[in-house]
Amino acid sequence: MSNQDVLDEVKLSEYLTKHVEGFKGPLTASKFPGGQSNPTFQIESASGKYVLRRKPAGKLLPSAHAVDREFMVMDALKDSEVPVAKAYHLCEDDSVIGSMFYLMEFIEGRIFWNAALPELDNTQRSDIYDEMNRVLAAMHSVDINEVGLSDYGKPGNYYQRQIGRWSKQYIAAKTDDIPAMDGLMEWLESNIPEDDGRIGLAHGDFRLDNFIFHPSESKILAVVDWELSTLGHPFADLAYQCMQWYFPANSDMPGLMGLDRSALGIPTEEEYVAKYCERMGLTEIPNWNFYLAFSFFRLASICQGVKKRALDGNASNKKALSVGALVKPLSEMGLGKTKQPSAVSA
Repeated sequence: MSNQDVLDEVKLSEYLTKHVEGFKGPLTASKFPGGQSNPTFQIESASGKYVLRRKPAGKLLPSAHAVDREFMVMDALKDSEVPVAKAYHLCEDDSVIGSMFYLMEFIEGRIFWNAALPELDNTQRSDIYDEMNRVLAAMHSVDINEVGLSDYGKPGNYYQRQIGRWSKQYIAAKTDDIPAMDGLMEWLESNIPEDDGRIGLAHGDFRLDNFIFHPSESKILAVVDWELSTLGHPFADLAYQCMQWYFPANSDMPGLMGLDRSALGIPTEEEYVAKYCERMGLTEIPNWNFYLAFSFFRLASICQGVKKRALDGNASNKKALSVGALVKPLSEMGLGKTKQPSAVSA
């Protein structure tokens, strides 16, 4: 067990008792097994259960692991239509547990890991997908000025900035030559759509296992893992989630490829996008192949960063090296999207 998996419970309890209203120690901390980026702990104390998210220990890539941004965005969304956990306190003092962290509400609920939702029936699957779609549209409808997030990111040129950022992150973490990734980065750089003026809150990792669902209802109680959130183009989130339609069902990231979605009560990619467009008042999404290709590229870059942290001994999850093995197939899938039709209609 690494030092970032163990917290000084006495020191942490003293700190939280002093800085979080209503918190009472003593406490015990246990690390959740999931999560690749920021180590996450369940805190049990005399005053109840909480969740703590911290930056990893060790040398980190620039601008990564922004737990302070996670805290900021969840606090801003507390009264919005986007369900989030209550954010209690951000600690920027590394001396408490060795790195920056924040404390948030513990929400009892369900987390699903397989896009095919094998534990549910057809009606429940349909409802789960519709609920994810509803929350995505709600997030992209947030008035960023009204909630105080107007300076949460830079306006305009979102994809140019994102391609530049993740290309640099990939190169900084590169361990092997992957021709498909090189070709994908080159294509994306040369095919950025003209800025259409759309800007809103982008989650950055909008996928099934980043939602806490009600224990028995098809209702999202909280969207979690806001580390990659920023002000950006809303279609990036939509395309990122739609990647699951292209992942094989028996892969390390269980997707929907090869399954009879209709027989399972799960919408097709086209149906899911059409429902989003209906909610957002859109008739079509031009350049859809670009948004998909970009999503595969960005995820491949993220996976490369996970692999590099694993090789450096700073990964927060034992499966980090297997995640790193996904870089090549993800970049190949992304390059394949560059040859597909460009638009999708509502």
